Amino acid sequence: MALFTSGGAWPVVIDDGDLILRPLRNRDRSAWEVVRELNREWLEPWEATRPEIESGEPLPSYFQMISRYRIEAKALRSLTLGLWYLDGGTWRFIGQITLGGIVMGAYRGAHIGYWIDQRYSNRGITTRAVNLIAEFGFHQLNLHRIEINLRPENAASTRVAEKAGFVFEGFHPRYLHINGGWRDHNTYVKENPSIR
Repeated sequence: MALFTSGGAWPVVIDDGDLILRPLRNRDRSAWEVVRELNREWLEPWEATRPEIESGEPLPSYFQMISRYRIEAKALRSLTLGLWYLDGGTWRFIGQITLGGIVMGAYRGAHIGYWIDQRYSNRGITTRAVNLIAEFGFHQLNLHRIEINLRPENAASTRVAEKAGFVFEGFHPRYLHINGGWRDHNTYVKENPSIR
């Protein structure tokens, strides 16, 4: 069972032994930049991009990104956490996961997005991270449902969703702007087992 060290308040830290999900900090910049650069080609086909309407705006700096994450988290609209994995006695930054689009009220749901360093793929770490953040959403935020929206051709991400117990719900044509265009997505859903 994971340890939620924050009890649901920001900053959220989820400790699962050799895997910790915690907010990125300004001092994590070099680790983040190294992993992103090493994985540029690996991640590019699946990365969210901006439609042409916004293409003239510069991308935020690392520090602006971290500031935005904090604002969104404190408002409980989106929680973006870095994945830190204990490898050979050293904690290594290996990716990110977001519980985003958090809506309370009658909907009480969210969606999960994630990416991982290719060197740590196919080890079950992403599935663990998805399970941990879903558990947090269900038990700390009392969410009713969580979605994972993924491109149909992303077999690795489909396996993660299915192994984490998410069930295929439907197909959405031209759903999100990914890698420079509007891309089709499959939606996988998991409902909170303690809410009926």
